[in-house]
Amino acid sequence: MKPATDINIQPHAPVLVMDSGVGGLSIAEHIRKTCPDTPLFYLADNGAFPYGDKDESWLVARVVQLAETLVSQYPIKLLVLGCNTASTVVLPALREALSIPVVGVVPAIKPAAALSQNAHIGLLATPGTVSRSYTNQLISDHAPHCEVTRVGSTEVVRIAEEKLEGKSVDLNRLQQAVAPLFETESLDTVVLGCTHFPLLLDELKEIQPRPILWVDSGAAIARRVAMLLSQKGVNSASPEAQDPTDHNIVFLTREVSPDSALMRSFNRSGFDQLRILSPADA
Repeated sequence: MKPATDINIQPHAPVLVMDSGVGGLSIAEHIRKTCPDTPLFYLADNGAFPYGDKDESWLVARVVQLAETLVSQYPIKLLVLGCNTASTVVLPALREALSIPVVGVVPAIKPAAALSQNAHIGLLATPGTVSRSYTNQLISDHAPHCEVTRVGSTEVVRIAEEKLEGKSVDLNRLQQAVAPLFETESLDTVVLGCTHFPLLLDELKEIQPRPILWVDSGAAIARRVAMLLSQKGVNSASPEAQDPTDHNIVFLTREVSPDSALMRSFNRSGFDQLRILSPADA
């Protein structure tokens, strides 16, 4: 990276949030609140949704290719990989490939372990995240004194996506998907280890059989983004000027109707422009 004095800072360059679906919107919302003047792009790789059941090597190649495509075309100054599954696998390769800062989202095991009164926490995530060696290391490093109940579910991801599409949440269906979390009285704290899951926080509280503390990473990620953006050396990878009105764009890898339920979800979150990455790019 060039010395800060040599960098032409572009205040209107956007931050890019990436996910396979709408889960990263929970992260985007925290970033909007913490950094209200920062333009945002959002890439939903809906052509490969969900990431939670994908092969690791395939996922690395896919995410790196998509990120490189957008960073080469737009003056993006920071990337947030708003997906726990992808972050536990792709971050090293992504940071190696890009010249801009990359922020990942990983399960909030450390704060959950500190908050649990009974030293029994739950991890609700995708099947890939709950079984990753990265997750095992987080637990070993930050929760060796805790019993950890792991629940891997793509069903909860789909329920969250459907909620944002305007469908009502079937509480019985949600209850069945997360039932192992409620089987032991001592479990008092649950890590929401997928960015989709905070979107269902109200419903999770409604079905919980006893008081449970639900912990996610959104606020901490937004603070990390704000800290990085405050550093003089953070700048977009492209030297081109950025039109300050050219933001709030959602990129998809599979076409949908502009008036689809999915697009209405993005519109409600402030993303009012749609662009499709061509098959050759994606």
